[in-house]
Amino acid sequence: MSLPVATLVTGGSSGIGRAICEMLLADGVTQVVNVDYAAPAWSHPNMTFFQADLTDAEATRAAAEQVTSRFAITRLVHNAGATRPGTADSATVADLDYVTGLHLQAPLLLLQACLPAMRAAGFGRIVNMASRAALGKPERVVYSATKAGLIGMTRTLAMELGGDGITVNAVAPGPIATELFRKSNPEGAEQTRRILASITVKRMGTPEDVARAALFFLSPDNGFVTGQVMYVCGGTTLGVAPV
Repeated sequence: MSLPVATLVTGGSSGIGRAICEMLLADGVTQVVNVDYAAPAWSHPNMTFFQADLTDAEATRAAAEQVTSRFAITRLVHNAGATRPGTADSATVADLDYVTGLHLQAPLLLLQACLPAMRAAGFGRIVNMASRAALGKPERVVYSATKAGLIGMTRTLAMELGGDGITVNAVAPGPIATELFRKSNPEGAEQTRRILASITVKRMGTPEDVARAALFFLSPDNGFVTGQVMYVCGGTTLGVAPV
């Protein structure tokens, strides 16, 4: 008996990941799988949750095995992330290991687990959540390095997998009003006011702004777009990002 087809979203319990899951479900996707460290405070009859520490290779492999034994994953969104702020002086090897595991190791392991189902279907959509910080951001040494690495991975995977009917793209959010953002940029703080002043559209982004970009790349109709980075940043990358 064939496995039910599903879309896998990492970090789907809250923030941008939750918005992506909810938008997929509202769009009529019959099965969404959420892999996250924390259990969601919300539920849906067509959403299945798997708990995993995606910074740990063995835990990620175990979760991937569980998911792919129950579902044929043909669409994958690697959204789970962590900032670990630090400068050249304060960043640690532990910080680097942590974000490398989450932003580079986990996407590769999960993709490898999902590839057989995608190739069997002759169809796949992969969306990696990068960041505007990949272009450079003070006090984000390890974070920006791994997000830039994820963009490089996205472009190479797009080249390797295009012949299998699989597209690979990245969404790079700018200032988005999530719990993760607020931890580093408290409301009313001077640095938060500076960020808001730098946004061309003069408002913070929302998780739903990012989710809509992810759904564009996930659409079966968008098979001629691959290896691209979409900045969802309110214009903060203007004059910085390459055309």
